[in-house]
Amino acid sequence: MTEQPCPFCEIVAGRAPAAIHRRWDDAIAIVPLKPVVYGHLLVIPTAHVTDFVADPIVSAATMRRAAEFAGDYPAGSMNLITSRGREATQSVFHLHLHLVPRAENDGLALPWYSGRSRTTRKARP
Repeated sequence: MTEQPCPFCEIVAGRAPAAIHRRWDDAIAIVPLKPVVYGHLLVIPTAHVTDFVADPIVSAATMRRAAEFAGDYPAGSMNLITSRGREATQSVFHLHLHLVPRAENDGLALPWYSGRSRTTRKARP
């Protein structure tokens, strides 16, 4: 079985289409295939890094680009979300940061708040 090419590496290399909103030397900002709200963007490093733990320097640089972009973005309130691992909802194993504009009563629930009743659990030390 052959390994599939990384879809984000393919976009960075120009071999796959994407709506690119901004390009830096070390990252790009694109519209995801299925944006959850208008203005939802992904900030992706140009280097292939699987997640935010794999290379802290690339992760920090990508966060800096997301912060720069979000500061210029007229959306105002927004979530910045990333995941590590399938159980944490990571589906593409190339670091990417979701910038998700938010509005009052937009109906979006964060993954850890779904409206379910909370159960009491002790935090790990």
